Amino acid sequence: MKHHFITVEGNIGAGKTTLSHLLSKHYNARLVLEEFADNPFLAKFYEQPQQYAFPVELFFMAERYKQLKDMVHSKDLFQSITVSDYLFTKCLLFAKVNLPEEEFRLYQKLFDIIHQQLVFPDIIIYLHAPVQKLQQNIRKRNRSYELNIPDEYLFSLQETYTSYIKQHNITTIFIDASNADFLGDPRHLQVVIDALEKDIEKGQHYFSLPE
Repeated sequence: MKHHFITVEGNIGAGKTTLSHLLSKHYNARLVLEEFADNPFLAKFYEQPQQYAFPVELFFMAERYKQLKDMVHSKDLFQSITVSDYLFTKCLLFAKVNLPEEEFRLYQKLFDIIHQQLVFPDIIIYLHAPVQKLQQNIRKRNRSYELNIPDEYLFSLQETYTSYIKQHNITTIFIDASNADFLGDPRHLQVVIDALEKDIEKGQHYFSLPE
């Protein structure tokens, strides 16, 4: 396969980490996972978003940068493929939704300084699921601080993600994840693998999962 750095992205509850684990196992790839549980501001942010939005986003950016920077400097001779369950630009997209204008401008300056030092993925797999499905998945995994996320917030993130991908013409596999069951239905994982192994041109490519 020609892709050496694959990123799985999507809204909260879309199934990014599950799919990343499965792809990593299939390709014997190095796996880079978001360490969201280490963010001491996350639960506070969901309770008081205006007060904690800036520190939560700043912490995420610092941790993601450190993780991806370490990845660049630690080449593994036995694993030529890397699978990540987040895109570094996610920092900017969430900040755009969460921060007031002045704080976002400051955040963007910091982002612009450091993101140039990181490797951009060869291809993005974007899991697109309706908000109702996202809420089902959020309830299923039962992280207490996520259970009251409003639909409007998920809609805003969805719109921000898709606008960014389309505006920048990023090579992206869009998966309709409305009925996704990557763990329970091997056909769903196979759709993603087949898409990755196609000779895909730059731009967005859309795939549906079998019923």
